[in-house]
Amino acid sequence: MSATGTESEDATDWRRRIWVAFAVGAGVVVAYTLLYQWAMAAFEGMQLSFLHSLRIVIESLTTAGFGGDTEHWNSAPVHVLVVLMNLSGVLLVFLAIPLFAVPMFRRAFETRPPTSSTLTDHVIVTGYSAQDEILRSELESVGVDHLYVDPDPELVTELNENGVDAVLGDPEATDAMRAANAESARALVADVDDETNPTVMLAADQVDPDLRAISVIRDYQVEPYHRYAGADDVVLARQLLGKSLAMRAAATYAEKFREVVEVESDVRITELLVERGSDLVGQTFREATVFDRLGITVIGAWLGGKFVVSPDPDTEIDENAILLIAGEREEFPELKARPIPYDEDQSARAVVCGYGTVGWSVTQTLRDQGVEVTVVDLEEKPGVDVVGDITDPETLEEARVDEARAVVLSLDEDTPTIYAALVLEQLAPDVEVIARADDTDSLPKLYNAGADFVLSLPTVTGEILASLLIEEEEIVTPDTEFGFVRTEVPAFADRSLADLDLRAKTGCTIVAIERDGALLTDLRADFVIEEDDVLIVAGSDEAQEEFERTLTVESGRN
Repeated sequence: MSATGTESEDATDWRRRIWVAFAVGAGVVVAYTLLYQWAMAAFEGMQLSFLHSLRIVIESLTTAGFGGDTEHWNSAPVHVLVVLMNLSGVLLVFLAIPLFAVPMFRRAFETRPPTSSTLTDHVIVTGYSAQDEILRSELESVGVDHLYVDPDPELVTELNENGVDAVLGDPEATDAMRAANAESARALVADVDDETNPTVMLAADQVDPDLRAISVIRDYQVEPYHRYAGADDVVLARQLLGKSLAMRAAATYAEKFREVVEVESDVRITELLVERGSDLVGQTFREATVFDRLGITVIGAWLGGKFVVSPDPDTEIDENAILLIAGEREEFPELKARPIPYDEDQSARAVVCGYGTVGWSVTQTLRDQGVEVTVVDLEEKPGVDVVGDITDPETLEEARVDEARAVVLSLDEDTPTIYAALVLEQLAPDVEVIARADDTDSLPKLYNAGADFVLSLPTVTGEILASLLIEEEEIVTPDTEFGFVRTEVPAFADRSLADLDLRAKTGCTIVAIERDGALLTDLRADFVIEEDDVLIVAGSDEAQEEFERTLTVESGRN
């Protein structure tokens, strides 16, 4: 049933209740009036008018007074009748008014959640969760309108009070999709559950068959049914979280950067984790003058669940942000930021703890990247190399965690994950610990326990949804095939970085330049490229392909 129909029936029910209440109240008053009029004539010998009797009844029921008839109440039946009227009045005040009148008046004055919207070119999101909060933040940053459709009136009211557009409705109902103006929307995100999402998409299809639909699923086996129901994109949340953890375990961005640099230089490429209590927390990159004072160039930053190349100067630095920096030092104790461990020997081995859906995805992705994997799990099953509790140091020692390039904690529960991070901090302090968190509240706990890189399921899912929906900018999510390339571009000679504007044109960013045997990383907008310069360019695979096309066009002009 649609929200509009529900609200209409609800309003009709309350109108019926009001009329019934008035009718019952009027009936009681009239009955007492006629009874009082008869009793006074029968037992006291007084003939009273209906209006006089009505006044006495109202005074008795409301306990406002008894007028001038008290001296005529001499018979027992009349006294009993007056007592009944008084008790009725008390019941009316203490029961009827709180139970019926007050709720009716409150309901009449309360704000009802909206059931329709006039938004256009918006994203419709069904359901509301932590990952949708991440998506909302990204959509707001680029000015894309979004609308939540949910059957919970309290949630819808709360969202609207917080300035979030939401309408009350059953997302599985065609009328609700029509009320959400699906015909004028840019996309639909079905994020209720694996069984409900197909019905949501089918309902939207009745309104606009061309509406782009994205379904968030938990079980990869249901993907074909969601595709058949009309999903243009399917986000396999847990599998993508596993891939994201694995891509990080295969190689850090600092390692990828070092691999493409060929000149000998004193410049060191390091990743720094901004710890709790650091002066950097809450500052923007522009305000953090300490970078210039220490000779640090910020090449990029992990902010939440996305990587930002050459972050905007007005971007705020959060606690647990990971900064990819270039400088002549690797230790910066004054920043309260600890360097992320990296594998100097380029070991191609990782340990994966936990072999559920996420752990399986981590393992498969790592092996696709050419990394040897040792799998640890509590249960003995195919694919598990070491059986045991990962919070037990003996289990981790058997898995030879101290010889790995990284340890990935992919458990379904955060508490043992936090404990395992504490154990690993003692057993293998020089090995990068990469952890999964199901609850975003666990992120700071994991970092404080010693984890070096933490991803939560809501964060990854929200950022991936944003990357699918936002065309205005490229969002580099942890599962993105991202890297650095070294290239000579004489066609760009004598042109400034601002003039080239490669990020806007291709999605790639020039993060460093090799010139005369030196590595230059402090690149301003007015930096001019020379003919013999070698560029270090960062971007996703798609962005690098676009960069190659642009380079071909520019070279053809010269």
